[in-house]
Amino acid sequence: MYSRIIGTGSYLPKKTVTNKDLEKFVDTNDEWIVSRSGIKQRHFAADDELTSDLAEKASKEAIKQAGLNNDEIDLIIVATTTPDMVFPSTACIVQSKLNIPSCPAFDVQAVCSGFVYALNIGDLFIKSGQAKNVLIVGAETYSNILNWNDRTTCVLFGDGAGAVILSSSQKPGILKTSVHADGALHQHLCVPGWVKGGEVVGSPMVQMDGGIVFKFAVKVFEETALELLSATEKTIEDLDWFIPHQANIRIMESTAKKLKLPLEKLVSTVHHHGNTSAASIPLALDEAVKDGRIKEGELMLFAGVGGGFTWGGALVEF
Repeated sequence: MYSRIIGTGSYLPKKTVTNKDLEKFVDTNDEWIVSRSGIKQRHFAADDELTSDLAEKASKEAIKQAGLNNDEIDLIIVATTTPDMVFPSTACIVQSKLNIPSCPAFDVQAVCSGFVYALNIGDLFIKSGQAKNVLIVGAETYSNILNWNDRTTCVLFGDGAGAVILSSSQKPGILKTSVHADGALHQHLCVPGWVKGGEVVGSPMVQMDGGIVFKFAVKVFEETALELLSATEKTIEDLDWFIPHQANIRIMESTAKKLKLPLEKLVSTVHHHGNTSAASIPLALDEAVKDGRIKEGELMLFAGVGGGFTWGGALVEF
């Protein structure tokens, strides 16, 4: 038994925020942001939009594209760093909004690696026979946890949701997954706040050591790619597409160059999405599927790295 992606979907909030818009209330400018990240604009959720709302819309699109009915979904995994509430899980809330009958539903918290972690779990559920059709969603509302006085972080992130339907198949789809973590590095990218006694203790805003994150990301992106290719006896030349977490264009292009992968095989949406954390890989995937770049039978490499530090990837035949 194998698992294959049979449907993709996405949703971006209507509010678009350009770098010029940010200049009005952040000590920054378009040239500074683009030169350091490649980001030109991002989307922010409306005041009444929750992470589950974004996830619901992306999920509906993925389910429709897969040609399934809601009652055929038998597992829901939502990868998010920005849940609607402490509990229940955003996955359970999405299940309710979609009117999906009783099935397991839970969140995965691996920050920007969340989607590849969720894909790994969904693949194992299918291979073990515990599920046939898995809804996997990456959804984030990072605009709620940004410090607008910290120009090194607030200009980087955006909101959005991407979803895939992973289904059982006699034909290989997910060839290999790999996930890792090193908690000793957690302080370099974190939101060090928590709820205690009805109040927030610590800071509820994103904090990041950009230099450390950059070097670590390039290192583990390369290692993950080589690990997956070696395990499947594939080569860089076999790859049709590299779809990494969309954090920073310099990280993505540096990784491609280290791998000797042509830049035309790199799927990049960071310029108009910003860093959407767990949503970034499925958002980029859905865009490339919709515009016709990715075709059936092509080989894709997903790779993510995020706070924790967590990292991992998946080698997938579409």
